[in-house]
Amino acid sequence: MSKQRKWNPLEPFARTSLALALLLWLASTASALALSADEIVDRANQASYYAGKDGRADVTMTIQDASGVERVREFTLLRLNEDQVKQKFYAYFKAPADVYKMAYLVWKNGTSDDDRWLWLPALNLKKRIAPGDKRTSFVGSDFLYEDVSGRSPQDDEHVLVEESATQYVLENRPKDPSSVEFSRYLVTIDAQTFLPIKAEYYDHSGQLYRRVEALQVETIQGIPTVVLSQASDLIRGSITRNAFSNVRYDIGLDERIFTERFLRRPPREVL
Repeated sequence: MSKQRKWNPLEPFARTSLALALLLWLASTASALALSADEIVDRANQASYYAGKDGRADVTMTIQDASGVERVREFTLLRLNEDQVKQKFYAYFKAPADVYKMAYLVWKNGTSDDDRWLWLPALNLKKRIAPGDKRTSFVGSDFLYEDVSGRSPQDDEHVLVEESATQYVLENRPKDPSSVEFSRYLVTIDAQTFLPIKAEYYDHSGQLYRRVEALQVETIQGIPTVVLSQASDLIRGSITRNAFSNVRYDIGLDERIFTERFLRRPPREVL
């Protein structure tokens, strides 16, 4: 005959205390694993601009004005990472005729004062893009020069305003408001890939005037990659779409490509 278990009047309280302790431990662990706003921004920056050691893509840019008239531009974009901060970009334009052989070079130093040059073959002119011009139109599109190589995370203060299992929403305010045309911008970031999927910019009067979106993402060589993006000027009513094709990573690009000499003479990698 089995021995009857003696009832302990304190057992329910012990179980409750154990369950409470377990919940508190799980809560503290989740809190410890939670990412700060700056950490989220850093991961998003790495996912957007630093995938692989280097990369290339063919880009078809379609610019549509408010009346629906379209202009199409084609260029090849090369990128080389020097480390997790410094990197270089080279864009070579192939069509149409008015931008043929135009080239754009960026040396990203991890500061607000990145080096940028534009080669204008029709004028036989190499133009240095001043730091104050980086937020102007990139070759007449709704994208900006700064969009091509990315804005330095150190230029803004970041606050996490919303978090869910699928996305983060951050509010970003410039540390030097007088240096930019916006007062703040909200960025929605995918919680799995850390790719920014939408950025909305507000001017100094508080009006929403610009939106940049990732419309399509594909996995290429195991890397989540934006293959269709769009910038919208909400005041003028124009939009620009960039469609990326022939995307490749880790192809072993030569650092000598990213020099002023190749502004005038395109490397074979873009031909």
